[in-house]
Amino acid sequence: MRLWTIHPQHLDAKGLVALWREALLAQAVVLGRTRGYRHHPQLARFLATPEPAAALASYLAEVHREAEQRGYSFNASKIGEARFEGEIAETKGQLLYEWEHLRRKLKVRDPDRLKSFRSIEIPLHHPLFRLVAGEVREWEKRE
Repeated sequence: MRLWTIHPQHLDAKGLVALWREALLAQAVVLGRTRGYRHHPQLARFLATPEPAAALASYLAEVHREAEQRGYSFNASKIGEARFEGEIAETKGQLLYEWEHLRRKLKVRDPDRLKSFRSIEIPLHHPLFRLVAGEVREWEKRE
């Protein structure tokens, strides 16, 4: 499971579809609808909020917006109704780590998309997150 800090606009088609499925799974976990993945490290920052389900619903809403802009038909009724009013602090180091991780994936899956990112040093982040100084997070499973 990867719940990207990076804005969904940077993901290729395969990545966006995978993010949708994985974020829906994460939502099911915090709602107690599944037994697996309850201690998955990618959930840490959502579980640390006062309203994990609302935070994940807000996260999913942005993924859905990106899918709609691309002409995909993700089912918005799967997103919880509550929305998180705050932001989740995330480190610039985490964002940059994920950017390099995505670039490695795109090198294989979508080289043309990767080429279009040549001039981007710091990608946009998902609007649920507020960037703060810091390194890669301790929960990140480095590859």
